[in-house]
Amino acid sequence: MASLSSAPPIRPTSLPKARPKFRPPSKQLPALSVVMVNYHQWGETADLVRQLARSNCILAGGAEVVIVDNRSPSNPISGWLRRRREVSLRRWGKNRGFARGVNEACRLSRGKWFLLLNPDMTVREGFLDGVLALAKRLEVENPRAGIVGFQLRNPDGSRQLATGPFPTLVGTILRLVLPRSRRKYHVLRSRKLTQVPWATGCCLLLRRECMNDLGGLDENFFLYYEDVDLCRRARQRGWTVWYEPGLRVIHHRPLHARAVAVPIRVITRHALLTYSAKHWPAWQFQILAWLVWAEAWVRTRWKRWKGDAAKAEQYAV
Repeated sequence: MASLSSAPPIRPTSLPKARPKFRPPSKQLPALSVVMVNYHQWGETADLVRQLARSNCILAGGAEVVIVDNRSPSNPISGWLRRRREVSLRRWGKNRGFARGVNEACRLSRGKWFLLLNPDMTVREGFLDGVLALAKRLEVENPRAGIVGFQLRNPDGSRQLATGPFPTLVGTILRLVLPRSRRKYHVLRSRKLTQVPWATGCCLLLRRECMNDLGGLDENFFLYYEDVDLCRRARQRGWTVWYEPGLRVIHHRPLHARAVAVPIRVITRHALLTYSAKHWPAWQFQILAWLVWAEAWVRTRWKRWKGDAAKAEQYAV
């Protein structure tokens, strides 16, 4: 679990840090770089690499896999990954958060396009080849297409929502009555490539030029909402954001399908506060901050009354 003290403080005027430099591509280099951030998921990361390695574009050298590990315990799988021709692995001695992990992996990558993939994904045969074909088509047909999300499925085959509206104060409050699986998202039934406000970062195609223009993910986000922020900034800079339902993956453990541990609950609140500090009027940010403080106050006292001092202290953060 990520340390709560690792998350940066919220400031209404906070801005992204200095833009990372991503190496320019070359004709001799892979066209597509699969970017993964590992955190205590060595087994799943290895399984996903095995699935990707069967792709024609990997076998032909047209794609690579770049992994950044956020201080996971040592595991023999790391050595196995380092020995694979198509894989580059960077291990950190500290958990620096998802956004910084992605930016580092992109900096180390060589492709014209980045494909962000969570380790807890299963990809179908031909998926990566389809992504690369889509990227090449967009280069010709839509040079301002900067970000593309894909169809997600649950392990039982049911649809998992992947896009949504930009968060607002009123929407955030009203959507609390919805099931967790729908609070951030909206139902999109398009069968063709469609423009959307934002797409989830668990499986996201990013054009290198777009990432260079935006300076990568905003590292003020430790975890969550960095994808929403990225899509919003991309649209503000004239890039377009798309959803392609013709290519699908299975996402095994989305946040809304899991019991939310206290540290994760704290981190999600921190992420929403970071987003609102950047994109909402100051008075709306202050209202949200007060609501989060009130929630923390109630939960802290409830856990103390229940005798759970450890969780009470986490909520007090």
